[in-house]
Amino acid sequence: MVKTSVAALLLLALTAALVPAALGNDLEETVDGTLAVEQQTQEQREAWAEEKAELLARYRNAKVNVEYLDERLTVEGEKAAALRDRIDEFERRLDESSRLQGSLQDTLDVVMERLEGWVESDLPFLVEERQTRLADLRKELARPDVHGAEKLRRLLEALQVEVTYGGTVEVHQEKIQVGGEEIHADILRLGRVSAFWKTPDNERFGEYDRASAAWVELPSKYKRTLVTTYEMASRIRPVELVALPLGRIQP
Repeated sequence: MVKTSVAALLLLALTAALVPAALGNDLEETVDGTLAVEQQTQEQREAWAEEKAELLARYRNAKVNVEYLDERLTVEGEKAAALRDRIDEFERRLDESSRLQGSLQDTLDVVMERLEGWVESDLPFLVEERQTRLADLRKELARPDVHGAEKLRRLLEALQVEVTYGGTVEVHQEKIQVGGEEIHADILRLGRVSAFWKTPDNERFGEYDRASAAWVELPSKYKRTLVTTYEMASRIRPVELVALPLGRIQP
């Protein structure tokens, strides 16, 4: 570009030497104008070169940003897909939990009915305490705000308490009805197998008859055996084998 400018100047100078003096001023003005245009053109080229370099740098940066954003978009898309899968799994579990909750409630109600029937047909001991426990449990199972796991825990606790009674022996005092007669008696309970009664003077003895669900009196021939059993239950004498009239055990 500089070589062209120098050649042009030489050509103009040579022309100026050959032309008449009258044309000197015009030629000088032409040369000055040419130089100004050439300088302006050079400045524009340099400005364009700088702008091109700037635009090229911005393009490269934008390209790098686009590639980075594409990578981030891919990663975020994978995360979003994973979250959707988790949401679908949670919804599936929620539906399954709702279904199991309903099924569990039905099962709890069935077990509760069996427990109530079991207690009702069982030996008559701790009647008020056991009935109160079952009534409270029935209310708990009916509450919609109580989780199924908590209901199951409470029901299992009640079952465990009832099972525990089967391995205990106790003697307590109670008023009972024997053939329409009210008697103050000492009640001996042998687990859930059988229950016997006797008067404090050891003159009358009897048992709880499951078949008739009533207290009945036993013949005097069982007196010695039952007195021995009461003494063992009260830890007055060592444990020994005795033959008790257990009657017919209900299934």
